[in-house]
This record gives sequence, structure tokens and C-alpha cells, in this order.
Amino acid sequence: MATNKIAHNSPSRASPSELENSIAQALYDLETQVGDLKAPLRPLQFHSAREIEVGGGKKAIVIFTPFPLHVNFRKIQPRLTRELEKKFSDRHVVFLAFRRILPVPSRRSRVTQKRPRSRTLTAVHEGLLEDLVYPTEIVGKRVRTKTDGSKVTKVFLDSKEKSLVDYKVDTFREVYRKLTGKQVNFEFGGTGVEGY
Repeated sequence: MATNKIAHNSPSRASPSELENSIAQALYDLETQVGDLKAPLRPLQFHSAREIEVGGGKKAIVIFTPFPLHVNFRKIQPRLTRELEKKFSDRHVVFLAFRRILPVPSRRSRVTQKRPRSRTLTAVHEGLLEDLVYPTEIVGKRVRTKTDGSKVTKVFLDSKEKSLVDYKVDTFREVYRKLTGKQVNFEFGGTGVEGY
């Protein structure tokens, strides 16, 4: 019954990994045992899950949700994250929407439709960053280009939610780097314009 928590169109449904099985079972247990999570969790499913090494012997569980269901996950995400981090006590849990990047259409491609903005590399990476730090809001962003050509992005998070996500900032940085290959630093405070 726990495999019903894995989305029908996911390749993980046919042969789920041990991690995906344990997450499906944990979601099913939460649905059956916690009364106020029963109704919101019933229609929700996840696409896949991945375990990422974040340094210092710590690991993070990244749960990819189908994009149409991600809005429903966000309604209960802070509570669900706390409950799952209790079950997987040594790991941080992060929910991300499963987004697809379409290639740039070339002259030889037979694509007749224009590529949607939401399927570009930039839009997918920005959406990934917003999903990663949720429920905290991004209040500012700076891109610094070093002399060797590498880029480092500084992301300023809302200081009101510092106590909620302060312990996960290193996890956010490593997960984003592993998934996109981009360096990013997170800081708390205003818009970050004080130094300019």
C-alpha cells in the first residue's frame, strides 16, 4: 500500500530503491497515524528520491515531487519536513519540484512549438533555488564573477525565518551545487545592498 505514494508516471514505481521504499512507507505511516495530516497527505505522491552527501559525514534526502502536486506539498511542507526528519534522524529532508529542461531548438529540430520559458535552464535553476529554501523567501541575489571566470551567487534570505533554516544552510549549498553544478552562498539579512 505504501507504493501508492510513488507517482504513476515515475520510473521509480516499477523498481523503487530502498530509500524510496522507506520514504513511501514513512509517508503512508504519517497519513494513517497523524490525524491532521491524513486529508492533505492522501492525494500526494512523490516522483523520486535521492540521497546526497553534504559533507562532514552528513547526508540529505532530496524528494522530487510532481510539479502539479508541488503546491499541495508546500501547504504542509514545514510540518512534513519536521516529521520526516524525526523518522530519518541523521539526515535533512528537502522537497523539490520535478522540472524538465528542454534543449534549445535548432534549425534541424522538428519542434513546431516555441519552448516555454518555464522549461529553460535558467528558469529551472531559479525554481530549484526557491524550492530549496522554502518556507524562507529569497530577498536578494548577487552574482559575482571572479577573475578566473567562475561565478559565485550570493543569495540573501529573509532574516525573519533565520531560526527555521539556519542549521540547513550548508545542506542547501551542497544540494544546489550537486544538482546544478553552480556555486551559491546563503546569507541572512536585508536585500544585501549595504555593501554596495
